[in-house]
Amino acid sequence: MTEELNRAYELLSDKLIGWFNAIVKNIPNLIIAIIVLVVFYYISKYVSRIIGKLVSKKVHQDSLVNIITKIVAIVIIAAGLFLALGILNLSKTLETLIGAAGVSGLVIGLALQGTLSNTFAGIVLSFRKSIELGHWVETNGFAGEVVEISLKNFVVKEADNKLVMIPNKSILENPVKNYSLTKKMRIIVSCGVGYESDLEKVKQLTKSAIAKQFAEVEKEEDVEFYYQEFGDSSINFITRFWIKGNKAKDKITGQSDAIIAIKKAFDAENINIPFPIRTLQFDNKLSLAKDEKFNEAEA
Repeated sequence: MTEELNRAYELLSDKLIGWFNAIVKNIPNLIIAIIVLVVFYYISKYVSRIIGKLVSKKVHQDSLVNIITKIVAIVIIAAGLFLALGILNLSKTLETLIGAAGVSGLVIGLALQGTLSNTFAGIVLSFRKSIELGHWVETNGFAGEVVEISLKNFVVKEADNKLVMIPNKSILENPVKNYSLTKKMRIIVSCGVGYESDLEKVKQLTKSAIAKQFAEVEKEEDVEFYYQEFGDSSINFITRFWIKGNKAKDKITGQSDAIIAIKKAFDAENINIPFPIRTLQFDNKLSLAKDEKFNEAEA
């Protein structure tokens, strides 16, 4: 038993000494490999910055420039990693890893279908000129400014300053409303006036109020006005006009200013904007004779 323990101790000692000698022998290579990795890391940052500046002169999409610079940085760092492994005499191990990666690539691809689809969708979105950083969009139930298009998520900053990260795949598969593609937007305001109102006067006052409120409306004829229906308590209409704007906030602001202008114009001319009401009318009058007979019967 003692001999077996001594033999095991000797084998363990020889193994540890061998590892220690190998480490000491390869310390210079290890230091050089670490230096190579650090150098290639800084080279990747410097080169990607230069590539980004050069590409931005030809391509005006920030999202596409970001994707290109990230790919360049990854390629440079991967080259540094391969060189470092070669310095450490791990080229055979590297070849084994590459072979294993080819075999396991299919399995990993099946397991990461969602991630890969988002990655390819992010590349496609980066090449789209219709969606760029800074645009105000509405999609998947969210509306806000596009602040980032990465290889995974489409990031939107809402009006309340909250960031919403939407998978790139969902952006490609669902409609996107982009307010920033045009410099003009149409404002639509609905309202109603009392049945006693002079409808021609209401139309003229509304168009005049809108034209005075918004500098973009050059003349009253540019304001569209349509009566829509005889409502329960009012005659309802809509008015439409164009303003300069490319964000959802511009639309809300335009509607608010239009409502204020219309209300002031109607108040000045004593035009009533009724709120929904319900009138209860009792036309049946009970005869006194019936009441007297009923009282006599009770007596």
